[in-house]
Amino acid sequence: MASSSRIAANSTIMRTSELIITAFNALKGNILRTLLTMLGIIIGISSVILIISLGQGATASITNEISSFGANLISIMPGAEQFGPARGAASMLTLKHSDALAISDAKIPGIANVSAQAGTRAVAIANGENVNAQISGVEPAYAAIQSLDVQTGAFFDQGQVDGLAPVAVVGPTIVKDLFGVGSAPVGKLIKIDGKPFRIIGVLKAKGLSGFVNPDESIYLPITTVMKTLLGQDHVDDIMVTADSAEAVPQVMESIKGLLLNRHRITDPKQADFTIRSAQDAISTLGTVTGVLTALLSAIAAISLVVGGIGIMNIMLVTVTERTREIGLLKAIGAKRRDILAQFLIEAVVLTVSGGLLGMALGTLLSYLISSAINIPFSISVTAIVLAVGVSSIVGIIFGLYPARKAAGLAPIDALRFE
Repeated sequence: MASSSRIAANSTIMRTSELIITAFNALKGNILRTLLTMLGIIIGISSVILIISLGQGATASITNEISSFGANLISIMPGAEQFGPARGAASMLTLKHSDALAISDAKIPGIANVSAQAGTRAVAIANGENVNAQISGVEPAYAAIQSLDVQTGAFFDQGQVDGLAPVAVVGPTIVKDLFGVGSAPVGKLIKIDGKPFRIIGVLKAKGLSGFVNPDESIYLPITTVMKTLLGQDHVDDIMVTADSAEAVPQVMESIKGLLLNRHRITDPKQADFTIRSAQDAISTLGTVTGVLTALLSAIAAISLVVGGIGIMNIMLVTVTERTREIGLLKAIGAKRRDILAQFLIEAVVLTVSGGLLGMALGTLLSYLISSAINIPFSISVTAIVLAVGVSSIVGIIFGLYPARKAAGLAPIDALRFE
């Protein structure tokens, strides 16, 4: 009994393999028509893979930028949280330097560093040279928050912040542009917006950090920037780091309660500030890119439907061209299921071959474009499985009708067909 089962199983495997070989031979008989038929599948699959890959690469790139600030970073920005039009000028004045001092003095559990920030762009002049630089007014804790290391000299201290000292810490690119390579600018004067500042430190080269390049920046005490350069009493934002990523939610709640009390706001929904963490930004980014990737993939998938319709049309033409062959097969004993299987396998072979070619093309284009726009190359296993699976399903769905039509032909009518 077991032996007969094995024989039946082997017979089925042989019949299936023969049908696959027959399908390949039939498709090779008109290679140009086969390639043109597969074109819709190739374009659809490669487009889906390309979109998913670039979406994942872009998400990874931006996530890395956000994560470079640290998972325990908290940003406090002026103005109520909103997702519509840009905030008005009045809403940007709601955070004061005193708010940052209050957060620092409150000794909130879990807080490691606090620094307010106020910045502008200005022309810096020294040694007969000038450069348009980013001027950032910060506090001593900012160096720890942004992992800035001083190569020569020192970062300014709290006493210099309290005393509105005219001192500056500069990035290495600023040094190179103003003083030349290999120079020692510590102790020299630099004029910013016509006002003199003494350089007390030069940072180690770091490169782009998030959306700011410290190498091309000049750091001054925040009080000096607010009073001497900007003439304002508000800050652009307040940056806080927690002891750990796990402490971030509780720290955010504590800061929110403190600021609501300071700003005399009883309803949290009316808060005139926004608190965000790097984790929030990464989560929001993932949601947005996920929706966009799904939408674009759905649009690209239309090509699969078009390709499926093309395959159905070609298979119908193939059934017509091979009507006499079908009649002959039935006359020598081929059963309805054999004819059905033969044409269905041809359709699946056609679509799976197109799917594999589309997968290869999509992967190649993803790699080339990722390299060109400098984002991580990422290929999802899910996308590859989806490519093969969807192409197989398309072949079955759109090949079923022509296959059933072929299987339903009467042997005598088929042999008489001209």
